[in-house]
Amino acid sequence: MKRLLQAVSLLIAFPFAALAFFGRSPMLYTMGAHGFAQIPGIAGDYLRIAFYRLTLKECSLDSRISFGSFFAQPDARVGSGVYIGSYCVLGRSNIGPRTQIASGVQILSGSHQHSRDSVGRVKGADAGRFTEVSIGADCWIGAAAIVMADVGAGSTVGAGSIVTRPVPAGVVVAGNPARILKDDQPTGESQRKIVAPQE
Repeated sequence: MKRLLQAVSLLIAFPFAALAFFGRSPMLYTMGAHGFAQIPGIAGDYLRIAFYRLTLKECSLDSRISFGSFFAQPDARVGSGVYIGSYCVLGRSNIGPRTQIASGVQILSGSHQHSRDSVGRVKGADAGRFTEVSIGADCWIGAAAIVMADVGAGSTVGAGSIVTRPVPAGVVVAGNPARILKDDQPTGESQRKIVAPQE
């Protein structure tokens, strides 16, 4: 039954993905992403995944994207078994298998998405520097977290945390800026990495 629903969803999403040139037309892709974000219920979950399967760089049909959530850019990858809660905004990201993302999370396309001219005015949206943010496999990202840097596999980001520096694998981080609360690494080396001052 699940495979049948996935196939039907792909058929319904196909014309919209084709109109967006399968993610290659930014304006039409954004319209499709916003439109599919507003479809409620289980039908919406299936249709969102189908649309992103056809427009993102990679997206597993065996994942789930809830109501109100959308990928702001098609340069993203979603592994198998990923769950994304409601009202999330995701930029250029690579989300590993089985990762769970709670509601209201933002995964930005790096931490320097704007630039200024010689007199300090913010340049247009296209002038920023966009980078891919990777979330490893088997991570948990808590509600309303903002992630601007990579998160290693098996790590937990507490609700409301702001991740501004890379998070190593197998740790629990929380706060603003996010700091390690629990380190499962045998040497404690991950804590030294995350709290080291920026160069």
